[in-house]
Amino acid sequence: MIKRMTIMLLATGTVLGGLYGFQVFKAGMIQKVMASIANPPQTVSTTVANFTDWQDKIEAVGTLKAANGADLALQASGIVEDISFKSGDTVAAGQTLLRLIAHEDVAKLASLQATTDNYRITFNRDRQQLKINAVSQATVDADEANLKNAQALADQQQAIIDQKTLRAPFAGRLGIRSADLGQYLTAGTTIVTLQSLDVLYVDMYLPQQTISQLKTGQAIAMTVDAYPAKTFTGQVSAISPKVDSSSRNVLVRATMDNTDGLLLPGMFGRVEIATGSSMKLVTLPQTAIVYNPYGSIAFVVDKSADGQKQRAVRQTFVKTGNVRGDNVSITDGIKPGDEVVVAGQIKLGNGTPVVVDNSHVPTSEDTPVVTDQ
Repeated sequence: MIKRMTIMLLATGTVLGGLYGFQVFKAGMIQKVMASIANPPQTVSTTVANFTDWQDKIEAVGTLKAANGADLALQASGIVEDISFKSGDTVAAGQTLLRLIAHEDVAKLASLQATTDNYRITFNRDRQQLKINAVSQATVDADEANLKNAQALADQQQAIIDQKTLRAPFAGRLGIRSADLGQYLTAGTTIVTLQSLDVLYVDMYLPQQTISQLKTGQAIAMTVDAYPAKTFTGQVSAISPKVDSSSRNVLVRATMDNTDGLLLPGMFGRVEIATGSSMKLVTLPQTAIVYNPYGSIAFVVDKSADGQKQRAVRQTFVKTGNVRGDNVSITDGIKPGDEVVVAGQIKLGNGTPVVVDNSHVPTSEDTPVVTDQ
């Protein structure tokens, strides 16, 4: 009886031990498989960090304005008698552009000039008579006063006639006229705009903290949507002595040569003002930086061992500087020669294995240009 019990207990122990060993083996295999599945290699694109020449710049939005520009109008009312220009003409300073009917005013001027001539004759005759004491000094003085008064009235009438003639105050290009022959114009009605396009101003508002970096004579570069591939240059010509108390911005004006006539007043432009001297900084595409509330990070690919294709990434905190187009300067965290991930960071963590595929690396430019496809 004891022998049978012993055999039964041994058989039971063997079965239970086998079951336990199988469960331990199964758990180990499952853990191994899950570990391999949880951290598969990720495909990424990379670039090598290098030193580049870096020039700090202030970026702003500017509005173009003509050095001389005006909407032309007349001081007097009347009916249009003659138009001496066409829309879009280039005119010289003083050129007659438009005249109102002024026949009545011209006739009145002729009458006043006749009166002036008569007083002049009388004054000259009495002045000669005074030499032989034929008239008194009082008579000559009265003649002179009458002559001056008549001349003043004639000059006043001439000014009224001149107010009915529109002349170009400076040389430039005319806009679209808004008056026609026979039309009655009231005083102050805009007839046409005149813009001098050889020299243009660029007005821009900059934050007050940039004042210490600004001075007259600084070079600027500007791009406009009308000519996205062309850069226009100029110089800072004036800085307002007052900061706007509501926006805390200061008005800065730059002067640009526009002899080719490509730019027009009122255009919007993106302006860059070079500040300081050129430096050599480590730069990376902005896509290489992962911005977080607790700091910016980048993923550096460790060097391969024995030419292995699969490598691991190392997460590192970086400090970024100014941005230039698609690129950003790195002041700390990346060294020249480091291979940095620029695409595929979304599934990466510290130590994640990666496979580098640079067949479709996104381009990064300092001055990217948007083109229609």
